[in-house]
Amino acid sequence: MNNKFFRSIVEWFKKVGISIANGFKAVVRFITHPRKTIRDAKAARAAMINDVFDPIEHNPENILEVNALKEYFPIKSGFFKRTVGYVKAVDGISFNIKKGTTMGLVGESGCGKTTVGRTILRLYPKSGGEVLFNGEDVNKLDKKSLRSVRPKMQIVFQDPYSSLSPRLPVGEIIGEAVREHNIVPLEQFDDYITKIMQSCGLQEYHKDRYPHEFSGGQRQRICIARALALNPEFIVCDEPVSALDVSIQAQIINLLRDLQKEYGLTYLFISHDLSVVEHISDAVGVMYLGSMVEYAPTSELFANPLHPYTEALFSAIPVPDPNYKMNRIILEGNIPSPANPPSGCKFHTRCRKCMEVCKSVVPKRIDMGNDHYVVCHLFDEEALKLNEEMKKDPSLAESADKKVNKNLKDAKLNSTENPFM
Repeated sequence: MNNKFFRSIVEWFKKVGISIANGFKAVVRFITHPRKTIRDAKAARAAMINDVFDPIEHNPENILEVNALKEYFPIKSGFFKRTVGYVKAVDGISFNIKKGTTMGLVGESGCGKTTVGRTILRLYPKSGGEVLFNGEDVNKLDKKSLRSVRPKMQIVFQDPYSSLSPRLPVGEIIGEAVREHNIVPLEQFDDYITKIMQSCGLQEYHKDRYPHEFSGGQRQRICIARALALNPEFIVCDEPVSALDVSIQAQIINLLRDLQKEYGLTYLFISHDLSVVEHISDAVGVMYLGSMVEYAPTSELFANPLHPYTEALFSAIPVPDPNYKMNRIILEGNIPSPANPPSGCKFHTRCRKCMEVCKSVVPKRIDMGNDHYVVCHLFDEEALKLNEEMKKDPSLAESADKKVNKNLKDAKLNSTENPFM
């Protein structure tokens, strides 16, 4: 036991010594060639993120256009906090939302739905891609321009308990941003706040109360009123009913629909509840591990789900009939890490229809007609032909795997050699 302990101490000192030596070399390299070191760091970061996309042309019918959006969070390690990898929370998703409509976004916990909403609003700086709001790239706006756009893009957070300040009365919570952005003249301020509160099912005497004096449903109404008070055009609803009981959920959903008709609002509705999404959405996007695997109008998607992951999700929707036999599709295995996603199709490790081509080739976005898109090799004729070739010649699959592994190794090597990424 003493020998094991002694060996572990020696190994630890070796690792520390190597880290110090590498750090010293990096500092010397930076002092002697600062510009080259920084340039190499930027190039290595760009290679890992791979922000390559074709710019899109704005369609006046769309209020929001998302193109190849990426949101990577760096993984830091070592004394110099070098970037050794990225958590790929959002990995190149694209979709459009037409004015006055609602798009639902569904998927498992941790698939990146909330990160999509926050990156669209520029609450997180994007890693790649573009977000067009009324034709303007949100991420290219300066501070003054962004301030003028902020009231038009709002968010209703998931937790009505933690998203409201406990130190401010409700009237001030709703009116603070109204005053800051000069939405109405000062003499009309009180009447305007009262009108907004009444639109959301709150009474005028609630202005002087604090958040802890309200129920969960009332707090969510306050959150909606706060977003609505800035006269927005687009609202991200980040699971606004998940923390509420079923009867209150119905009230909030009906409130959102009524407000949409009255004010012409556009929603991005993020939720786990597929029944709620079917009720409120005009189109639905399905996310898995940072990528959008299927997108279609609501009626089309629920009538004809194509992707194996979408089929598994929809098979879990409960049916209020004790005599109905559920054909539940059980997904095997655990969700892979977004820091180290599988090669090829990200879903192939859990897919019951997995083919050889799925393990090494990234699937393309296939247009199935009726504005229905799916990212799956099962509907790609070229991929099916390649799969048949791989079955006949196993060396093709091996060479594809080696190429993927080499690209991953090169990306990691570039990141670890430079401490200034």
